[in-house]
Amino acid sequence: MDVSHLAVVDTVRAARVLDEVRSAALSGRPAPLPPRPVIGQSWERVLRSGVDPDHGRRSGLLSMDEVRRRREASPLRHVLPVLREGLLSVADVARHIMVVADDEGRLLWREGSAPVLRKADGLGFEIGADWREDVVGTNGVGTPAVTGRPVQVFASEHFVRSHATWTCAGAPLTDPRDGRLIGVVDVSGPLESMHPATLAWVDSVAKLAEARLREVHVRSLERLRAVAAPVLSRIDGRALVVDRHGWTAAVTGMPYVERLALPKSVSAGERWLPALGRCSLEPLAGGWLVRAADEPSPRPAARIVLDLGGPRRSVRVSDGAGAWSRELSPRHAGLLYLLAVHRAGRSAAELARDVFGDPARTVTVRAEMSRVRRYLGAFLEHRPYRFTESAEVEVVLPDGPGALLPRTVSSPGLVRGPR
Repeated sequence: MDVSHLAVVDTVRAARVLDEVRSAALSGRPAPLPPRPVIGQSWERVLRSGVDPDHGRRSGLLSMDEVRRRREASPLRHVLPVLREGLLSVADVARHIMVVADDEGRLLWREGSAPVLRKADGLGFEIGADWREDVVGTNGVGTPAVTGRPVQVFASEHFVRSHATWTCAGAPLTDPRDGRLIGVVDVSGPLESMHPATLAWVDSVAKLAEARLREVHVRSLERLRAVAAPVLSRIDGRALVVDRHGWTAAVTGMPYVERLALPKSVSAGERWLPALGRCSLEPLAGGWLVRAADEPSPRPAARIVLDLGGPRRSVRVSDGAGAWSRELSPRHAGLLYLLAVHRAGRSAAELARDVFGDPARTVTVRAEMSRVRRYLGAFLEHRPYRFTESAEVEVVLPDGPGALLPRTVSSPGLVRGPR
């Protein structure tokens, strides 16, 4: 039975079926039908996080001063016009609201049908609220942030019982510069506002918003290029100007590179960079002037710590000339864990089988590894994918094996410790 399509013609019956599925799943009884995989996997994560399915829990609202600070700092402010135009034009007719949350699940903007906004207040779905999955259970904000893909949640697919009168469809928004999650856009409303096409609609508008962010990035590089031209014209030797994320605006004395791997915290002075060796960094308006040393220097041995022991997984790199760290998405953490286990390397097909249980999903693996190589490329090789021999890799594991990469398909590579 396709409950999402049943809901269009018989909302009450669809909600009743899903309530039976949820109750059976939580009690361990046989269910009339299994939950959708994306929902079932979310329920498993939420159960591990300790959310009460009958009452849930709410964290405190952000102050309006903090909300304003986050709004001003968020790149999402650049795409609000796109989101509003695409999602709010039929808000009153469709009886829904649009919600935009940041990468921490905090609701920063909320607009749409006034009666629905009042109903949302009763659910705690209000400005400044925390709607991470491990705080309020399966929902259209927190679950897309965890899965990295659009998710529709209808009626009792929500983990917390009080949310069962609600339907929502959310899509993640990523920064085109580095693939990092920057927020989630969600369309929500009462059960009768649900439609199977809503998710595709929200996802399409989210992709338009990401395209606008790419346009903003291109324009910023063009402005930086105008600043860089006179500076580079006076320099002999190898140099380039990059923005704060390492994207190249202009180059002289060396082949063009699209992006330079920069440490997470960059400061002026002498540094060693994987692509260039010993360099000097000087701040420019909107970026950095990077001058390479005349003679290439050998790369120091790198120590890489893959920390999977906490809720926020990260990779820490130290190379003798500095150190930096980066928070990892669950999927990137899973891929790097597998490469740490298999130091001899894994092909794209092997990684696809390890992560998805399907060796045919090589396109997805290559796309994800391309994103990983943007920040860790100096320490990774491919054909097969593997850490460089000179890199010392340490893995910090969680206390219990069940907490290791819960989104990833079980495989021998995920239960063995690193070799």
